[in-house]
Amino acid sequence: MEQYSCISTAQALELLDNDATVADIRDEQSFAAGHMPSAVNVNNDNLQDFLRDADMDKPLLVCCYHGISSQSAAQFLAHQGFDEVYSVNGGYESWRIDYPDRCER
Repeated sequence: MEQYSCISTAQALELLDNDATVADIRDEQSFAAGHMPSAVNVNNDNLQDFLRDADMDKPLLVCCYHGISSQSAAQFLAHQGFDEVYSVNGGYESWRIDYPDRCER
């Protein structure tokens, strides 16, 4: 694909319900306080492990705080070989507001 798309939290929910992978790029403390279901906290320390273990055929949702940093991360990850990469508009803050019952700790 080598490109990513920005999607709404509703579109992210649909993809998540169909077994998408979630890469949350926020800091560890923010991730621990709450994240999207089944999200993996991805940072510089574990990026290579994430890339090695990820299923490149599954859609990949990239989530940050407000949907801005995730765009550059999504672009980078799209170039790593994922078939479908999406940046979640509004990031975790929008997800938390739209789907408070779908947040994990």
